Amino acid sequence: MREVRIDTPSGALHARRCRPGDAEGKGSPIVLMHDSLGCVALWRDFPARLAEATGREVIAYDRLGYGRSAPYPGPQPTDFIEEETASFGAVREQLALERFVMLGHSVGGCMAAEIAACHTDGCEALVTVAAQAFTEPRTLAGIREAERGFAEPGRMARLEKHHGHKAGWVLEAWVETWHSAPFAHWTLDASLAGVRCPTLAIHGEHDEFGSLAQPRRIASLTPGPAEPTILPDCGHVPHRECPERLIDAIRPFLTAPTSA
Repeated sequence: MREVRIDTPSGALHARRCRPGDAEGKGSPIVLMHDSLGCVALWRDFPARLAEATGREVIAYDRLGYGRSAPYPGPQPTDFIEEETASFGAVREQLALERFVMLGHSVGGCMAAEIAACHTDGCEALVTVAAQAFTEPRTLAGIREAERGFAEPGRMARLEKHHGHKAGWVLEAWVETWHSAPFAHWTLDASLAGVRCPTLAIHGEHDEFGSLAQPRRIASLTPGPAEPTILPDCGHVPHRECPERLIDAIRPFLTAPTSA
């Protein structure tokens, strides 16, 4: 496992590279995109486990404003999902990623789809996990409930453990952006229609932030399996709730001839 820094015009990004054992890895690396409150550290041991299971290098990076990356210069814009393609461009260039697989969790799945659509020359497969394809009441209600939970003793301290002084910005960016007027009718449809690589949409059966209509929309608008993979008895965070089953769903998809 190796820590690296990536320079961007707005500040440096923190990234971590996990290789399978001592090997270089076979096949294109998998790039992980974290969720709205996430960061590299909150993937826990999932990157290492995924690297071992697939034999591929796994790269995770903290988006600007999150984890150990530089603070975001101002409020988060409402086009932050599309904007992430610029940061990924720096990641791709500085890590020399000619070919790669995108895997994103929650809003990171939305970003992974945007990147797949913008980098069709290099993205050979896309995996979304608990991603949103449109704004629905369950998403907004789940965010409000989570926001109330941060008033409990110790909750903000746990967020600060991973984001430091940026924790307040991270929480506000999540809550306020999703409840803003531009997000009332937001959809990922245009970007999904631009994806050219095989796509696997994975979703927990009991995801508290998105109904099963979300992965079905993703699957219907992208190449790959016509139906999403639904993980029984699982909520919004499969890489913590059922990592073995998540990896078992990803591994055969990445070894299929169309995803090689």
